[in-house]
Amino acid sequence: MNLAFRDIRHDLGRFLLTCLGLGLLLGVALAMVGIYRGVVDEALSLARALRADLWVVETGTRGPFAEASRIPGDVREAVARLPGVVAAGGVTFQTVEARHAGSPGGNAAPEGDPWRPRIGRVLRLQVVGYELDRPGGPPALVAGRPIARGRGEMVADRSSGLPIGAIVEMGGERFRVVGLSERTVSTGGDPLAWITLRDAQELQFRLAPPAARRAEAAGGGIQPQDTLNAVVARLSPHARIEDVALQARRWKHLAALTAAEQEAVLTRSVVERARRQLGMFTAVLLLVSAVIVALIVYTLTMDKMREIATLKLIGAPDRTIVALVMQQAVALGMVGFAGGAALLLSVKDVFPRRVLLGPGEIAGFGLVVLGICLVASLLGVRYALRVEPAQALGG
Repeated sequence: MNLAFRDIRHDLGRFLLTCLGLGLLLGVALAMVGIYRGVVDEALSLARALRADLWVVETGTRGPFAEASRIPGDVREAVARLPGVVAAGGVTFQTVEARHAGSPGGNAAPEGDPWRPRIGRVLRLQVVGYELDRPGGPPALVAGRPIARGRGEMVADRSSGLPIGAIVEMGGERFRVVGLSERTVSTGGDPLAWITLRDAQELQFRLAPPAARRAEAAGGGIQPQDTLNAVVARLSPHARIEDVALQARRWKHLAALTAAEQEAVLTRSVVERARRQLGMFTAVLLLVSAVIVALIVYTLTMDKMREIATLKLIGAPDRTIVALVMQQAVALGMVGFAGGAALLLSVKDVFPRRVLLGPGEIAGFGLVVLGICLVASLLGVRYALRVEPAQALGG
């Protein structure tokens, strides 16, 4: 018979209650792992959604996500003429606070949608301006259609809660949502929205009428609106991306980043602080879990002092005592981990940031919990091996 399982059945309620508390703690630690991976995935989702092989930006900058970048609009034609470039397009990026102004057709987001916006509610969006029929547009849509006409249309990410036909006000202009993408957010977790480059340039670079009159009166004129934050290019499968990037860097006023370099900037610079914070928090939670498991196993071992002494008195080997303590510790950790993981997987979709957990992450975390339980049980094992057989007789 298995002594550990017999002891658990003897006091099943206490064991399950202990597993519940430990499971909640392990569930929080596992959530930190999922949020950590989600932050990295969100940081890369915009760059990958544009499907660009090469990013051309202002010299001295590391791209539009890490710092400000402004280049003339005619750069896209120069980039398009580089050997190996199949297509190039200008893009702009800006974070705006938009207002959901309603839906003429009466459409609304589903009642159960946690992102469902109220009419008049302010939404924070990352707006991407792109040229139609050029690189930089939204990925495959899950609903609606792409932008077809030049002005006043928008494709938004589904997490914004905006339905097809919704009217969004930005910068005094109104845009109608004609299509929906999915799992496309900014590095800060804001939903992405695509509009035409002309609309985006007016939204970002147009001066308010009083400021425009003042600039014109001062002799500075009105700032040209044909300005881009970056040019994205797609290359021929036969072209070497390093060679094309080197050609673009020869222009003194431009810099070029490959897709791999852009992703490195995003993960090592833009979200590095958040990654470290989440990693440290996860390590602290795992350390606390180890301490709690050690204390629980030690307490359970103390409660079985007479039983362990009796086993020694009748000649049970030390390996039987060690197996009793370790099996209880492993059962405690695994049941708690299974409960915490099941709870997290059932509620992860309601988190405001993406929680990304796959079988590999869950299995890896389970192995970490198993190791923690085995190490934490050593305190109880040490106590059990020091119990004298005479204590079974009350001595």
